[in-house]
Amino acid sequence: MKKQCKKAIVLLSGGLDSTTTLYIAKHQGYHVTALIFRYGQRHDKEVLRAQRIARSAHCDHHVVNISLPWKGSSLLDPRQAIPEHRTLKSMPSKIPSTYVPSRNMIFLSFASSFAEAIGADTIFLGANVRDYSGYPDCRPQFLKAFARAMRAGTKAGARGCAIQIKAPLIRKTKEEIIRLGYRLKVPYHLTWSCYKGQAKPCGTCDSCLLRQKGFAALKRKDPAL
Repeated sequence: MKKQCKKAIVLLSGGLDSTTTLYIAKHQGYHVTALIFRYGQRHDKEVLRAQRIARSAHCDHHVVNISLPWKGSSLLDPRQAIPEHRTLKSMPSKIPSTYVPSRNMIFLSFASSFAEAIGADTIFLGANVRDYSGYPDCRPQFLKAFARAMRAGTKAGARGCAIQIKAPLIRKTKEEIIRLGYRLKVPYHLTWSCYKGQAKPCGTCDSCLLRQKGFAALKRKDPAL
């Protein structure tokens, strides 16, 4: 009997962590479908990069367009300033204005529906609690709680075949993530992490600073620059 291919959904933002996660899922033998969200971001650069990354990785991908008209984040509202020059040590202690209310909860809800529809048994996301901006929906306790909700509220869960949530980078530093990514031949030159949509990364927002930390620790130049 032919062995059935494992299917997984990967939440792909086009950034460093989610792209590394995509390549981890592929390395683990999953047939991957990338789920990309256009949710009213201040720029479209990360969506375009995510599509390009999915094509480069020879993965199916879907772009989901949703609207969050109430905004509530500097990533959605151009009238709000994006925090700059925050210290790496203080980042996890304060939730910044770039936090999008319930973003991962919304994305995982779409992903669980999609997974059930196509028979995928795993959802991958690049959540991280070591080198991160302090978002509460990147923490392990949130992911565990959402996995329990999926077991209780899906047909797959009711049948005893609950969809798994995997966050393989959850406790890794940026240095560890990038080192792993190079082993997996992740195309970091295609990724976009900056919160701003300028011609080049700003180098001062949280995402840029965390990314710089990882490449600097490995004494490597960021190929996206």
